[in-house]
Amino acid sequence: MNPKLREKTRESLSAVLPITGIMLLISILVVPVELGLIVMFFVGAVMLILGMGFFQLGAEMAMTPIGEGIGVQISKTKTMIMVLLIGFIMGLIITVSEPDLQVLAEQVPSIPNLTLILTVGIGVGLFLALAIIRIKYQIGLSKLLILFYVILIVGSFFVPKDFIAVAFDSGGVTTGPMTVPFIMALGVGLAASRGDKNSASDSFGLVALSSVGPILAVMVLGFVFPTEAVYTPDAMPEVFTTRDVAEVFAFQIPHYIGEVALSLLPIVAVFFVFQLFTRRYHKRQMKRIIMGLIYTYIGLILFLCGVNVGFAPVGSILGERLAGLSYNWILVPIGMLIGYYIVKAEPAIQVLNHQVENVTNGAISVKAMNRSMSIGVACSIGLAMLRIILGIPIQWIIIPGYVIALAMSLVVPKIFVGIAFDSGGVASGPMTSTFLLPLCIGVCTALGGDIMTDAFGVVALVALTPLIAIQIMGLVYKFKTDKLQKTAVQHTGITPDSDDIVEFEEV
Repeated sequence: MNPKLREKTRESLSAVLPITGIMLLISILVVPVELGLIVMFFVGAVMLILGMGFFQLGAEMAMTPIGEGIGVQISKTKTMIMVLLIGFIMGLIITVSEPDLQVLAEQVPSIPNLTLILTVGIGVGLFLALAIIRIKYQIGLSKLLILFYVILIVGSFFVPKDFIAVAFDSGGVTTGPMTVPFIMALGVGLAASRGDKNSASDSFGLVALSSVGPILAVMVLGFVFPTEAVYTPDAMPEVFTTRDVAEVFAFQIPHYIGEVALSLLPIVAVFFVFQLFTRRYHKRQMKRIIMGLIYTYIGLILFLCGVNVGFAPVGSILGERLAGLSYNWILVPIGMLIGYYIVKAEPAIQVLNHQVENVTNGAISVKAMNRSMSIGVACSIGLAMLRIILGIPIQWIIIPGYVIALAMSLVVPKIFVGIAFDSGGVASGPMTSTFLLPLCIGVCTALGGDIMTDAFGVVALVALTPLIAIQIMGLVYKFKTDKLQKTAVQHTGITPDSDDIVEFEEV
């Protein structure tokens, strides 16, 4: 095995093993689950581990250099219309390729899949173009985020209630395993071409702005389509023996082979067209990128099949059975425990965390990012369960949450603002849409709630809490850095540059 692939697979194992152990303990100690489904879950976990390993290596070898190369090239384009057009087309193509969006579209009733996907794609395209302009002209991220989230909050009061949760969920799922490596690398390429001291801070924020566009687009769509939406759950597979499990996976794998090929095709086409016109990559780089695309392809097939076939049915059944307990309040602590560990199994999270560590030269470590993200997502799943049990409207949590996050963005160091808002989009990936959403739907079904208003919205909550958690980390960092600076002034009489990034673990 490739040593790098072995390393990535080992990282995936450490990320997936805790959530697998938790689910096994719940099925033994709290609610029993049929042995066939448990076997499916474990097969899905193995596919998940291998898929994450292949995907992370593929993203590093292919998606990152392609995104950075296009970012550098865009920065050299003089015509603003061309910059906007390239940004829009890239946003549309990469979003249509996103497997998370396909999963959400399948679960949203009353809106045709293609209509929802294209609407979300147009939203991402427009806001990715805006994000490119922001980096090019060094426009403050906080100001733009405050402006657009105020528009979202006001707009949410006029949108049919069945579309509010779906709209906010759409913003979360668009930034998944396909889009994040590409968009983040695009930001790094754009910012690096400027070469000034603020380039590290400005390289983040593309994911944050790209998450806003789909929410606005789906809100607008809510006025066009019928407001009455009825959710139809998928049929649970009947598995009793190991042969049944093997047949279910054997039947589903060809579907993902085709689906992932269609998702990757636009990116492959963009890469070859880009290379044809720019000749940016030499022969050795071309071979590495092509091999990376193959790794990405294999990884996504294994990952999506493992999550959709192995994890989703167990999530739905566990949700129903936990909600049926006389002490169903246990859903809140169990949800928080699942949330704490499940975010580490999101493939795009690891891409973001390593990108943060690289851009900040290790000042913000992968360990610090993982800890903050886990705490944030644990809170979001706990809130999601509480919301379903008590029937709390999504706006009661989303609006105060974004107000707090946006207020914090005015005082937190700039680099943490971009990282925090990017983290929100990245946290709500395929594990959320294919495991946590079915879990919430199962809970909602058992409690007799409205799935469209109560179960949908978990993706939006997962996208919200990391914004606050990462910015709290930024405030702690700022407080301790200021303290270090005062100490340095007292001892040396020299004031360090406030924009310098100090090792986070040290402070």
